[in-house]
Amino acid sequence: MSTQRTAPAQQKPTTLRGVAGTAYFPIAFVARFPFAMMVVGTLTLVVSARDSIALGGLNSAVVGLGSALVGPLLGAAADRVGQRSVILVSGIVNSLALLAMAAVAFSSLPDAAVLAVGFLVGASSPQIGPFSRSRLVQLILTRLPSARRARSLNATMGYESAADETAFVFGPVVVGLLATTMSPAAPMIGAAALTLLFVTAFALHPTARVSIPTSEEPVVQAPARELRTLRVLVVVAGALGVGLFFGTVLTSLTAFLSETGHGDSAGLVYGVMGIGSTILALSITLFPEGFALHARWLVFSALMLAAMLAFGVAGSLTGIVAAMAVAGIGIGPTVVTLYSLAAERSPRGRSATVMTMLGSATIVGQSAASALTGAVAENIGSQASMWMPLGAAGLVVLAALVNALACREAAPASVTGDELHDETVALAEHPAEHL
Repeated sequence: MSTQRTAPAQQKPTTLRGVAGTAYFPIAFVARFPFAMMVVGTLTLVVSARDSIALGGLNSAVVGLGSALVGPLLGAAADRVGQRSVILVSGIVNSLALLAMAAVAFSSLPDAAVLAVGFLVGASSPQIGPFSRSRLVQLILTRLPSARRARSLNATMGYESAADETAFVFGPVVVGLLATTMSPAAPMIGAAALTLLFVTAFALHPTARVSIPTSEEPVVQAPARELRTLRVLVVVAGALGVGLFFGTVLTSLTAFLSETGHGDSAGLVYGVMGIGSTILALSITLFPEGFALHARWLVFSALMLAAMLAFGVAGSLTGIVAAMAVAGIGIGPTVVTLYSLAAERSPRGRSATVMTMLGSATIVGQSAASALTGAVAENIGSQASMWMPLGAAGLVVLAALVNALACREAAPASVTGDELHDETVALAEHPAEHL
């Protein structure tokens, strides 16, 4: 009697790390750094090469404008043809643009050429964060057991936010280290190298295959007029204030340090704000439930305001570093709270739109503030520009007050499991809407 031995069926991975592969996460994390380095890097480079804080601020604004205008188009292209080819092309163009910026800034070409290359740097920047989210959500929906999906989605979105926050915190630090130890052009060259290596690796990773949309079913959406309610617009105003805050702080800090002969270290000092920001942002899940979102926004934005008051009166590097450290404790939880409120208040089927509104408001605020603060610093002085972050923080506090007084009573309707699934599918199938 013969016995037939059958090989046991290969067990499917039941964790996202098992599905995506362990190498995916470090690749996707490091691939975020060039984007996080480009605004600070171009500002430091242009100020050093052209000796003009106004041109540096304007160039940073142009970089942000390029990203805000063209980023959604890159996402739309990925919706049609998949992420791989879009990321490969944009990565190559971005690497060349970064190298061109390092060369053009020190050349005899007019300032218009510097601005043109700056726009290309922003326009070609690969949108790693949104693309990574869409990939991981697709993997969760299609590869993991249904019982694990909800928990995996929550954990993944938390990780992605922490990864973005960490990259944007330490990106300026890397810029400062490279600029002070090597040359002002080193951050651009380093960002180009990281783009070629890690953005290309991200594009070629097997998970890129799951990013092509497979469903043609439309998502049920609430009327567009619900996007114009006070409950939504007040959060967008808060995001605009955050963008203004980032732009005014970075540009005024660069102006002050340039006058004292330490302009290349702006990224390092700016990174001090990121230490507390990252720690508090990662720890926000430990806050008690009684510490409501509207209260968090008020408390931490008020801390930002107090820190910027100290920033304005500080006349020494020690005082500025202390003010930046306190500001970091306020800005991290404020940003996380704004996005939590945005997710909570998004109309049915419109969460992607609301997130885009916040992202665009932040980019527009940062770009406009960089240009305006640079002009103030050059025409009036760096000390005058150092009071501008106080106004930006004041806008965040004002929006928090309006939110607490006029918006917190109307609690949103509870979201059903089917609605959550619809929103998740929308995120996975339409990454362009999240850029």
